[in-house]
Amino acid sequence: MENQFTIITPQYAKHIALIQINRPKELNALNLETMGEIRDAIKMLDADDAVRVIILTGNEKAFAAGADIKQMANKTAIDMFNIDQFTTWDTIKKTKKPIIAAVSGFALGGGCELVMICDMVIASETARFGQPEINLAIMPGAGGTQRMTRAVGKVIAMEMVLGGRFLTATEALQHGLINKVVPVELYLEEAVLLAKTISTFSPIAIRLAKESVNQAFNSTLDEGLMFERKNFYMCFASEDQKEGMAAFVDKRKADFKGR
Repeated sequence: MENQFTIITPQYAKHIALIQINRPKELNALNLETMGEIRDAIKMLDADDAVRVIILTGNEKAFAAGADIKQMANKTAIDMFNIDQFTTWDTIKKTKKPIIAAVSGFALGGGCELVMICDMVIASETARFGQPEINLAIMPGAGGTQRMTRAVGKVIAMEMVLGGRFLTATEALQHGLINKVVPVELYLEEAVLLAKTISTFSPIAIRLAKESVNQAFNSTLDEGLMFERKNFYMCFASEDQKEGMAAFVDKRKADFKGR
């Protein structure tokens, strides 16, 4: 289905949903309405048992070239505080199902921050990643100083945030920001291939594993290990675990039901 600023395809492929940001004239700049639609689409798909993986993309020219500056230019600090736009970002961050970003062209400012909320990133060779807010006498506010530093390290993050440096797709891969670089004509296809692989596994195990990986960024090693252990035990409460191990013993392909 198509909203004003996004196109949502709940069954793009078996168990895979596609959300496409659809503001081509604005290079997919993220205004409040667009972010609201993305949030609502992700919440809907996260609750749909037929969907196991979500792909978020833009077009060949831009994933999203930042926030919509026109909406913010005349706002005061209190205006921005009352708008509370980052609640939308927090909702997306809590998505249980894996989200793969398929990125081509510009992923800047809020667009880059949206990429970093996703769990995996496939990029075309034309992709460019950056946090150029410093040019506007502001700074990132949706995780650009925090997630970028965790992804690429302090000195590269400092250069991007303080100096406005863009990373090419190859540089982003080298610094651990993305998973893979492919020719521009293949970036969405490659994201679908990754989604298809993930969608063949137990949705329960995938959810528990995603939670455990994310916990590594918010805890000490000992706390993370305890969280991982509990989720490992939880897997054994599922029918999928019985099916997966039985299929392995029987030397056949497992049929996971998400139960």
